[in-house]
Amino acid sequence: MTNNSLSKRNRVFIFAGLGIALLIAIFLSPFASSNPDGLDRVSEDLKFGHKAVEESPAKKLPFYSIFDEYALRGVPEGIATPMAGLIGTLATFGIAWGIGKLVVRRSHPSPTFDETFPPSED
Repeated sequence: MTNNSLSKRNRVFIFAGLGIALLIAIFLSPFASSNPDGLDRVSEDLKFGHKAVEESPAKKLPFYSIFDEYALRGVPEGIATPMAGLIGTLATFGIAWGIGKLVVRRSHPSPTFDETFPPSED
């Protein structure tokens, strides 16, 4: 199997996975449970939710004004959650793709001068 063929198969696999993730994020996110998740549930069960910091650090992040929990602010309610899922999935994919490109590039040693320019047979 050639390197080009393998690269093409990998690209198809990656983008098919991205497509499936986007479909899930867009079409299934509106059906997510509205029950509290993770630490919210534990804080309710153990009765320490009232001790939460009123001005949480998350509210100071630059994208806090865009997102409201799992939805976009200022967007009609019916599409706010699917849009947030779309943006979150694309952002996560972009970050993972970028990190992957950096790691792969650094893991391959750069060719030496002799490997790049083999001696001529003169």
